[in-house]
Amino acid sequence: MEATWQESAEVCADVAWRARAAGNSALVLLTPGHVTDSSSDPVIWRTYRHLYLSTLRYDFRCRDIESLMNKVPVSVLNEDPYSEALYAFSRLGQSRSDGLAVMHRVLVAAPGHPKTLHVLLHGVWLGTFLPGRAPMLLALVGLLPEGGLDDPIALFRMASARRSLGQYPEALTAIDHALELLPPGELAVHADLVRERLLITTAHDLALLIPNRPDPTS
Repeated sequence: MEATWQESAEVCADVAWRARAAGNSALVLLTPGHVTDSSSDPVIWRTYRHLYLSTLRYDFRCRDIESLMNKVPVSVLNEDPYSEALYAFSRLGQSRSDGLAVMHRVLVAAPGHPKTLHVLLHGVWLGTFLPGRAPMLLALVGLLPEGGLDDPIALFRMASARRSLGQYPEALTAIDHALELLPPGELAVHADLVRERLLITTAHDLALLIPNRPDPTS
């Protein structure tokens, strides 16, 4: 329908999530060839790519995304920052620092685009051993509209970063606000937020029991 890459990203990310939750995953309906084989219609090809790769992202299948994206021409990625963000996700999610350069390219090509920023946030959040992970999460959240303060998923990422930095009151404030903002019916996400809150309170209690433990920010 002559959608821009931004419009495609916004629709396909949500469709992939809802379909997956309903047991109607794009991975069942499409094939890897829909990602790697060019279509006569570039918009249709991009739609398949966004749907399939977004579903792989929600399943944390970083290696599969990377393998498929290595077969997509660079010229295509230059016109589709969202697909390149998913490529960055695949590397960041494996704690590979070479994903940082891809992330920076995406930030230049698509400054302030919420769906793209969320893909990058997801990758950094998943990449446990990335250098400077927690400050990076906070910086990415700050690029979202309203600094992510009206976005439950952004607040979830913020809370995780604050916990990693040992900023437990700030982390609790963020996760409690996320729980308040989360729409009804998002049971899986709600469970993730509750789990994060438990991690924060447990880390805080351990900090009180072991006051001289190493600084988590060092």
